[in-house]
Amino acid sequence: MKLKFQNVTISGGIAVGKNTLMNNLKPYLEPYGWKFTSGGQLLRDFTRENKLPRASLVEDKFHHKIDQRTRDLLINEGHYVIEAWLSGFVARDLNNTLRILLICDNDAIRIDRVANRDTTTIEQAKEIIKKREEDNFREWKRIYGNYNFLDPKYYHLVIDTFSSGQMETVGKVLDALGYDHGRIIINKK
Repeated sequence: MKLKFQNVTISGGIAVGKNTLMNNLKPYLEPYGWKFTSGGQLLRDFTRENKLPRASLVEDKFHHKIDQRTRDLLINEGHYVIEAWLSGFVARDLNNTLRILLICDNDAIRIDRVANRDTTTIEQAKEIIKKREEDNFREWKRIYGNYNFLDPKYYHLVIDTFSSGQMETVGKVLDALGYDHGRIIINKK
């Protein structure tokens, strides 16, 4: 099937549905040879291959090498779906890549998602989100410069997962890819 883009990046903050969208795209794209990975997996693989310490203990050039690995997958291999906070920003100049930004306009939903995912209290979930986002954005600005990494201008498609359900979100992405919905096979159990 010929699609409008050769790759997809899924970006966004904590608990906006990045991993859920990636997993929900698999049944539609895997049969056509698409591969799926996350920023976390790329980081773990690269660290293991290069016998490096935790990411927080490495030099800035390590982060740039991970970015280059991401770009190499998108440019040289293709047919990748990469889910990571900065994957769309890293691919912002790649015309072959559909860049998706997921947001959730309702913080209470994000907090609830983290509390359930991490089996923690609501107050702890609030603190996890606040601290992790502040720490990440501070570090990325130090490394890359004063960017708004989640600025919609870097993305083709911005989806609010508060108002868009899981399958509606998948449908929006498949539409943006030019996916032939007539070829969708529905499994009836």
